[in-house]
Parts: sequence; C-alpha cells; structure tokens
Amino acid sequence: MPPQPAKRSIIVGRSVTSDILDSLRSPAGTTRRSIEHVDEKRESWASSPATRASMRANRGRDTGPEMALRRALHARGRRFFVNRRPVKNLRRTADIVFPRAHLAVFVDGCFWHGCPEHHTMARTNAAYWRAKVETNRSRDRETVQLLTQQGWTVLRLWEHVSLDDAVAQVEGALVSPAVNSL
Repeated sequence: MPPQPAKRSIIVGRSVTSDILDSLRSPAGTTRRSIEHVDEKRESWASSPATRASMRANRGRDTGPEMALRRALHARGRRFFVNRRPVKNLRRTADIVFPRAHLAVFVDGCFWHGCPEHHTMARTNAAYWRAKVETNRSRDRETVQLLTQQGWTVLRLWEHVSLDDAVAQVEGALVSPAVNSL
C-alpha cells in the first residue's frame, strides 16, 4: 500500500499539516499551545511587548477617519469601492476608489505618512522609524506618479483634515477631476 499524504487542517486561516498539529498536542489530545504562541517565538522588531501589542493593534484599513469619510460620502449618495487597487496590475491599494471617475482617495495617517503639521518622531528606535516614514513618503509619491500616468486623479487626505473639508475635496474632484499632488 503506498504511503498516504499528511492530512491537512485549517487553523486561523492557515493550512497546517497534521505533523505540526501533532507537535502542538499534549498526550491527552488537547492543544497545548496556540498558533500565536508559535509565532511569538520569532524575534520581534518591537522595543517592548507593549509596543508590539500597540503596533499590532493598528489597522491598515477601516480607520476612524476613513470610516467617517465613507459614511459622509455614502450619505450624499456617492457609491464607491473600498480598499481596492485602482489599476489591477499595480500593487497599490486606495482607501476609496471611484472607478468611473478614475478617482483614488487615500486617507493618510499623520504618524505613518509623516504629516508636516502633526508628525512626531519616535524616540525609541528612531532610526528605524525615520527610515520607515521616509519609505512610506517615497511610496506615496511613486503611487501618485504611477496612477497619474494611468489617467487617474489621486486625492491624498491627512487624517486630521476636517470631515467637511475632506468631503468637499472629494466632491470637487468628482465634479472636475484634477490631480492633487503631495
């Protein structure tokens, strides 16, 4: 009889072989450690466990300012896509996309994107965060350039912009599209 392939199970959205599961099980058959405990064995980039917990809690989408803008636009009858690539073969995701108008809206966080008014440099791991924010800024500029070359209007809004101003900017761009640069 030929050897049978290892059974596969799905845990926390990941495919895990039964061999790995067996190593996590105690003799009684109950799970001894969760997948999160296995992940914690990797060395963390964070300066402390509290920093790691805080950074892991930050969201990449559905932030407060983004949700408020989406609700306000929806209340005005605007329909759009959320967290979508404006151009399929370009690996950039806009927060709000109006495909017919070729408008991509990004709601940028002051810390992550280096707002000139509100960005404060972290004291711990300062060199890491300086490089991280500069990389984000560079990627933002490249994104604007690439989408503009594809015929898109790009609107970048800081999270601190008032909701009324943000809605007015989006409405204005939808009425008469014009590229807004960084």
